[in-house]
Amino acid sequence: METTSNENTINQPDEYAGMLILDRMNEHWRGANDPLHAFALDELLCRRTGEGGPPVCHIWRHANAFILGQRDARLPQVDEALHALKARHYMTAVRSSGGAAVPLDDGVVNVSLIMPMASSGTGVRFNQDFERMYDLIAEALAPTGAKVDKGEIIGAYCPGDYDLSIDGRKFCGIAQRRQAKAFIIQAFIIAEGSGEQRAAAVRAFYDQAAAGIEPGKAYPFVVPDSTSSLEKLTTIGPNAAVTFAERIKSVIRSRQRPDALAASAASLQLPQPEELQAMIEALHSRYKH
Repeated sequence: METTSNENTINQPDEYAGMLILDRMNEHWRGANDPLHAFALDELLCRRTGEGGPPVCHIWRHANAFILGQRDARLPQVDEALHALKARHYMTAVRSSGGAAVPLDDGVVNVSLIMPMASSGTGVRFNQDFERMYDLIAEALAPTGAKVDKGEIIGAYCPGDYDLSIDGRKFCGIAQRRQAKAFIIQAFIIAEGSGEQRAAAVRAFYDQAAAGIEPGKAYPFVVPDSTSSLEKLTTIGPNAAVTFAERIKSVIRSRQRPDALAASAASLQLPQPEELQAMIEALHSRYKH
């Protein structure tokens, strides 16, 4: 967990002043783990934050996983579709936050902002939580000169009002998970590889899981060429996943304050392995498949 700071950012907004960075970009290389590991960690960190712990930016990726939304898990032929995914060596699970199906791999960077509810509130500020993630990602990509747009991209997988796109093609989706005293804003960012191939995989899942049902409210109609990656849409260059993660960290570091970071580090309590495993099992039980 990083506690570095930039001494020259004393006047930056307070919401990032004491935010700690948990970078797990390389942790999956130590061996396959449960696809709900990162989501369980988010849940527990969010609980800690709600109890007075520090805000956290959790950056992670997971190889060969296919994560369903809760509505996806209720599609009539979902068991058959999941069997087909597992035959292609995908690990599968259902996530607790909003949204629909997304494939994860080494080229997809996931960013979670975990913050106390006092930073959000209710009503109109609900959308401001999504705006916070949009602003962070747009600033991280500013050096490329790309204009990041927000708004639903028709035909993209996991569609929503806060799809992020460049030149009309989606590269990022944002979801939210709210607890009683804290909240998580989660974004998946397609950094490397083919967005089209990932969209085609999601389309194939729905074609099987929702056989006989017209697309619409039950599931999105996915068009492969609606989606792309930062590698193809911007000048971010090679190793786009690692480069993008570093830029996210750089933006947050520019807003950190030494005094706030010291207080955050003192209040940090990372979950114990047995607590994390219990949460993973609870999420699997709650959101079966």
